[in-house]
Amino acid sequence: MSLTDKKWNHNYLDTNGVRLHYVSQGEGPLMLMLHGFPEFWYSWRHQIITFSDSYRVVASDLRGYNYSDKPQSIKAYSISELTKDIAGIITQLGYEKCILVGHDWGGALAWYFADEYPEMVNKLIVLNIPHPAKFMESLRTPQQLKKSWYIFFFQLPYLPEFLLKRNDYQGIASAFTKSTIKESAFTFEDIQAYKKAASQPGALTSAINYYRCSFRQLFKPKKAWKKIDTPTLIIWGENDIFLGKELTHGTTDYVNHLTIKYIPNCSHWVQQEQPQLVNQYIADFLG
Repeated sequence: MSLTDKKWNHNYLDTNGVRLHYVSQGEGPLMLMLHGFPEFWYSWRHQIITFSDSYRVVASDLRGYNYSDKPQSIKAYSISELTKDIAGIITQLGYEKCILVGHDWGGALAWYFADEYPEMVNKLIVLNIPHPAKFMESLRTPQQLKKSWYIFFFQLPYLPEFLLKRNDYQGIASAFTKSTIKESAFTFEDIQAYKKAASQPGALTSAINYYRCSFRQLFKPKKAWKKIDTPTLIIWGENDIFLGKELTHGTTDYVNHLTIKYIPNCSHWVQQEQPQLVNQYIADFLG
């Protein structure tokens, strides 16, 4: 049986004015997993199974994605609203804190959440996403600006959505298949699952609105970051074509207790391309 056919435990919760869909498995301390773009809860399929033996693992569809609510306003996708969603998920599930795991956009939100709600994070795990302050620094370099071209493209109205959905959402499929190192990382069924999530009414625009809203934040006063005291693990696929490994350098300026694990010959989609190694690094960190 493929993982797309597995009978996952689906549910919904209401928080911060939106209804969020999530998948959960296991019992115990809360391990909350936040996906990136253009994904949904399913990007954590390999981790949900492994860690549900010891934790209550919850993988949410972020607002705007898959079966979660999709507010139309671009302002609804501000960092402040998204971090309130995370706080609401934790409390609505009956917890005061969690082990927070995030990849890509979910990782960016995890960084912000650990800064703003440190009392709600036992341990922080981020995959292939630098500390936001490091990312902002990198946008001053031609090397990262070239890799981040899509951020600027996503500021256009309508065209990004049109190009991603044409030819049966080939743009969504290509985001994975043309950037991965291990070709077997994504099965045909996996790609179909991502296409289906992206095809939910309003999902593409909502997902792109994360970039549109964050771009507007660039022109606001620079955020004053507190140094994170929560034990933090970064896992990084070294062959990420979107974000350079050098963005992890100097993270100790923003984190007191930091562990970094690099995975060679691995792309941006690290937890799906090398799930066993990622799971081992997470288990060691939590152990």
